[in-house]
Amino acid sequence: MDPMQVNETKRPFRHVWLTALALSLAGLNAAAAPVCTRVVLTGEVNAGRTWQASLGEGWVFRILPIPPGQARYSGWDLTLDRDPPAGYPDALLLATPPYNSINEREIGTTFGLRAQDAIGWNPRSFHFMTDPAAFNEAQPLFRGLLDDRQLTPSSGNGSREMTRLLSLEQKTASGELHIDDARLTPGIGDPAPFAQAWALAAARTQHEIVPGSGGNPSASGSLAWMRFTVTLWLPRYWKVPATIRGTQAPCQE
Repeated sequence: MDPMQVNETKRPFRHVWLTALALSLAGLNAAAAPVCTRVVLTGEVNAGRTWQASLGEGWVFRILPIPPGQARYSGWDLTLDRDPPAGYPDALLLATPPYNSINEREIGTTFGLRAQDAIGWNPRSFHFMTDPAAFNEAQPLFRGLLDDRQLTPSSGNGSREMTRLLSLEQKTASGELHIDDARLTPGIGDPAPFAQAWALAAARTQHEIVPGSGGNPSASGSLAWMRFTVTLWLPRYWKVPATIRGTQAPCQE
């Protein structure tokens, strides 16, 4: 028989074998990928008001108003806390550094952001602790480091307490908040250098301009209302309450 004919005869079998091998490897990779319980929450929140949802396992996701203070801040903090609340710091703050700095967990006119910059930074990604024992240990460690001023970028963060805190935060879950719509009064100040991209991206987030309180414009503006979608990738074993739906999905970093 002509050798070329032999090769042509064997080629279909070689193709089938390679295809089977590729499918097998793909199956192994899929099996090795960690699986989470994916939960999607939707809601809306007004300025100065709180929104919350029970996630089960004794945890509550909350969107809390940022205290206005002398600078008249506006906006909200994303938090994950126990039920009843365990106090400061919450499990989302602990697992979402940097501390004492601009951060994805804070949707507001803080750290030099204007209202339009805050909605331009969209979506927001974050992490949170889910082990109650690790959370209980991490809280006093964080407070002690904060009191000793060891949570600032210039502190070096080389202490035993910081090392332990970071080790407790190794196993965390992830989440994302997408701003679907907003009402805001834009700030008349110039955007901060680090916020230039968010200032340009603000037009891509659906929003409505509303007059400011008192009719006086401010450099930072204010956030009046937000509609959002929150996606959480919880541990696979998580038992969600009947009021929300959890589906099995690949975990997110």
